[in-house]
Amino acid sequence: MNQRNNKGKGKILIIEDDKFIGEIYVTKLAAEGFDVSLAEDGEEGLEMIKSEMPDVVLLDVLMPKMDGLEVLEEMKKIPELDTIKVIMLTNANEEEFVKRANAARKVEYLLKSGHTPGEVVEKIEDLLKEKNK
Repeated sequence: MNQRNNKGKGKILIIEDDKFIGEIYVTKLAAEGFDVSLAEDGEEGLEMIKSEMPDVVLLDVLMPKMDGLEVLEEMKKIPELDTIKVIMLTNANEEEFVKRANAARKVEYLLKSGHTPGEVVEKIEDLLKEKNK
């Protein structure tokens, strides 16, 4: 688990098993003023969601131990986690994944290959604005 603390824009948890991609987002979000943590599998990520209560979770779908859809299904069972915004950030662009994700809870769904880290930051900022209304 990597963590960069910035008292600022909000708390972001990245759940991503690809260390290189995870570090890119940790670096970009920390530079933008976010408090950022990284979990490298769904099981670790779910525990960090419960303990850290992030504002936004960037969640990969295909991961070891527990995939992103299982994380969403577990989050759904815990009402205290309802306020946490989730962005599925993945290259798995299958309709089944999108349907299962939205059946578990409302999520944003972004393709890694179709969005730059800067665009992901903009999406996070938009979600935080909605959350704080």
